[in-house]
This record gives sequence, C-alpha cells and structure tokens, in this order.
Amino acid sequence: MTAHRSGCVWAAVAAVLGMAALALALTGAPREALDWQPQLAATQPWRLWTAGLVHLSPGHLLANLAGCAVVGAFGWAAHIDRPGVLAWLVAWPLGHAGLLVVPELQHYAGLSGVLHAGVVVAALSLCWHGTGRRRWIGVAVLAGVALKLGLERPWSSPVQHAPGWDFPIAGVAHLSGALAGLLCGALALWATARARPHAGAGASGGADASVRNSSLR
Repeated sequence: MTAHRSGCVWAAVAAVLGMAALALALTGAPREALDWQPQLAATQPWRLWTAGLVHLSPGHLLANLAGCAVVGAFGWAAHIDRPGVLAWLVAWPLGHAGLLVVPELQHYAGLSGVLHAGVVVAALSLCWHGTGRRRWIGVAVLAGVALKLGLERPWSSPVQHAPGWDFPIAGVAHLSGALAGLLCGALALWATARARPHAGAGASGGADASVRNSSLR
C-alpha cells in the first residue's frame, strides 16, 4: 500500500467515525445504551467502541465532527501508512478501557478521546518517518497535545466545566486516548522497523540467487 493510499484510508476512517456519530444523533439512538459506564464494561463490551459515537449535545457533536475533519486531514497530509491506521483503530477501544482506572467517571460519551489518540498516532509517525520540516511538525503537535493535557489537569478532576461549552469536558478521556495512541503508535512503528530488515534480507537473498543462477548459465 502506497503512502498516499494509506493517507486516504486514514481520512476515510475519520469520515466514517464522523458519519456514524451523526447518524446516531439523527436517529435518536439512546445514549445510555451506548455510552461508557464502567460498571457495565465487562457485560456490555461494545461500549468500548460505541462510547465515542454518542454525544451529550448538538454542540458537543459539532465540535467532534470538526475534530474528525481536522484529524482526517492531518493524517492524509502526513501520509499515514497502514500500521498507523491499524494503531488508531486499536487505540479507539483501548483509550476507553483506560477509563476503568477512573471509576468515579460514571458516564462518558464523545469522540474526543479517539481523536486525541489519532492525533498522537499521526504525529508520532511524522516524528519517525518524516524528515526536516515534517518531522518538526510532528514534534510540535506532540508538544501541543502534552501542553493541552497539562492545562486541562485531568488528574485533579475527571470532568471540567469550561465557559462557552454546553457540555462537561472529560479531560481524563483525552489523556487516556492520547496515552493509548502513544502506546499503539509506538508498537506499530516498532513492528514495522522489525519487519523491514527481514523484508530487505529476503529481497537481497533473491537478488544474490539471481546473480548466482546467471553466472551458472
């Protein structure tokens, strides 16, 4: 899969997330049946995925739809490869599972944690694969995410109320999503780095065999 095509796959994932969230809102899907509730995590594991697709208000939904567009465009421009796309998909439920360490957060809904995971995966990929300005963009984005999380102070309270927003902000979900993205993105890069020497060795071996066969003719 080419880098450009993988960037398109990343953008498609972001688009599907946004469309799924919008569809659930338009159809009036019951939020309580889909949102994150730690006491139901073991018996209703689908909430690991569906928690990100339901929202608390129209403003909440619109903010995350805009976030889907930004994260999708970022990954497309960064040409995130297939391992990066898979890392984001794995970080989606993993970030919600991380909320188990905060049992006082009895309900959580929204795509913000998933979007934080995606930003970190894409920025980490830029830091690893990029050169020059592209690598520095990745570093700057990671630093920006770290600064944002620090300002939110999720360790002080799992939920904050910010002026101008008609819904509570779960900074702890942002932190959990970012950490899930960091873990999954790093593992994807490590696995890719381990696979490439073997692929190179196989290609080299094939070339050597071709040279030997040519010499025997």
